[in-house]
Amino acid sequence: MPQLFLLANLFIMVAYAAIMVSIVVPVHRAGQLGSNKLATATALIFFSCAVGHGFHSVMAFQALVVLRETHVHQAGPAWSAASALWDACTAAVGIYYWTLRRGYGVLLQKGAIYVDPWGQMRLDEADARERAARDLAEAHQATLATVVEDSADAIIGLTPDGTINAWNGGAERIFGWTAAEALAQPASLLAGPDGAGQQADMLARMRAGEGSFSYEGRRLRKDGRPVEAAFTVTPVTDQADAVIGVSVIARDVSAEKEAAERQRAVQERSDQAKRMESLGNLAGGVAHDFNNILAIIANYTDFVIDETRDLPHVQADLAHVRTAVDRATSLTRQLLTFTRGDTIQLRDVDLNGAIAEVHAVLERTIGEHITLIAVPAPAPLCVHADPGQVHQILLNLAINARDAMPDGGTVVLEANVAALDGEELNMQPPLPGGTYARLLVSDTGEGMAPETAARIFEPFFTTKPRGRGTGLGLATVYGIVAEAGGSINVYSELGVGTTFRIYLPISAAAGATPPAARTDAPPRGDGRTVLVVEDEVALARIITRILSNGGYQVRIAANGAEGLRVFQEHGCDLLLTDVIMPEMTGPKLAELVRAEHPDMPVLFMSGYSNGLLGTTHVLDDGIAFIEKPFTSGDLLHKVFDTMCVRHDVT
Repeated sequence: MPQLFLLANLFIMVAYAAIMVSIVVPVHRAGQLGSNKLATATALIFFSCAVGHGFHSVMAFQALVVLRETHVHQAGPAWSAASALWDACTAAVGIYYWTLRRGYGVLLQKGAIYVDPWGQMRLDEADARERAARDLAEAHQATLATVVEDSADAIIGLTPDGTINAWNGGAERIFGWTAAEALAQPASLLAGPDGAGQQADMLARMRAGEGSFSYEGRRLRKDGRPVEAAFTVTPVTDQADAVIGVSVIARDVSAEKEAAERQRAVQERSDQAKRMESLGNLAGGVAHDFNNILAIIANYTDFVIDETRDLPHVQADLAHVRTAVDRATSLTRQLLTFTRGDTIQLRDVDLNGAIAEVHAVLERTIGEHITLIAVPAPAPLCVHADPGQVHQILLNLAINARDAMPDGGTVVLEANVAALDGEELNMQPPLPGGTYARLLVSDTGEGMAPETAARIFEPFFTTKPRGRGTGLGLATVYGIVAEAGGSINVYSELGVGTTFRIYLPISAAAGATPPAARTDAPPRGDGRTVLVVEDEVALARIITRILSNGGYQVRIAANGAEGLRVFQEHGCDLLLTDVIMPEMTGPKLAELVRAEHPDMPVLFMSGYSNGLLGTTHVLDDGIAFIEKPFTSGDLLHKVFDTMCVRHDVT
């Protein structure tokens, strides 16, 4: 029996100790060992009981030893007293535990052994905070999912090998594939032949551990249309920093790139217009001064021709000089046309008639190896322009087309109506939206490279061999078209051909025929006085000689101020003045003279008017003008006509 008692106490001691540990450990981990009195009291009871059964085990062991020696069952008095005292302590702890539970009102509450009321309140608050945080996180995730799904950008998830595993609504809107169609498909579904290599390179960089980066590329929609997209790719990693996926954000930048390209084209067009204007100012200034020189050479040559009629060999030499002067005059006239400094006579011109006339001329001269086709508009199509310049446009473009087809080909002259919205590119100069008459000159020639086409309207730029072209033909065309308020467009491909499209404002009136050239001898001046104001001394001398030979009295002034003074002192019957002069222009001088004599006839002369005769750069009603260089007959006729008109002389 003593052995059984010893074993029972040892077993109970261990059980109580285990229960005590099972209470203390979780309470300690919860941080409630000091605050949870009820749990602590429970642990103390089991601890006290474990110690008490330990005393009983010791006493049982001593009794077992004494029994073997004396065969008398007797425990040590000291251990008996200690055991009794500890049992009393255990009883006290039990009473404390009992009163504690009754005071908390949780004596029979299920599961309340480890939680006191204040601790329960804190646990409830912690649970509430945890639920609130969990609800907030779930709401945040739901909001984030909505933002991702409704984002205008495409948000796509890929596996490291490029398989699509996430696809939002933005991706569907940009690329056209639904999520059901795109998921589990390779990313090459979007790449097309142009983007496959770029896409493979991106995935390789991600697998190699490269961080986030951005790039742009072209992808394909479901319907096959290309999409210009800007991509931002970011690796998705696990806790070991191994790449387990790729996050791709794609933004459609097609409209932005189109806008940027259009802005670039507009800027280039503006820069081209500025370059053309600068070139025009330079060329026009040169032509203006050169015309004065040509006028001197031409008229002095005519004087020598008149005085050497009995010297045939001298006459032959002078004829060559006169031919060279005429060629130079033609060149300067083309320069002035390019720079809009040439004076033109506007009238309503039927483009169908112009095409027919040019076709008739070219048909005999363009060459048998060229097929010339005229395609008129279905109905009369009139523009307000100089008829000679319209012919010049067609002739220049047709001759260029012929030169671009040395082995033969086809040239088409066509007229029709075109509607523009004002946003067209490569229009030189730009045009507002509206309906315009359109001339087309097309050929099947060699075509032009883009860098050549960009320069063809520059004066003196030519691709023809030396001696075969001046480089002024297309510059002249540009000047004529711009002066008429139109624009020109060029389309060319190497090995295919070239098409020039000329856009001109439409006029509703019928065409008019130009006046016939005058061949009669100029009338005599009968002693009338002409005040000549010209800052080029040599040219002033020639004008004086012509007018004097024509029966006029001539007074000379070198500038506007001197001309005004001479007029105030001596008067005159007609003022012949240059337009462009230093300090005082011809129109200003005419204004001052007419302030004193309103009926004074005035004849302007210039090789470069540059808009000084009106905002439309043409002759306005009531303004007489003669273009430099002029012949003696032209000048005498113009002077007489101006006097007659002003004084109503018949």
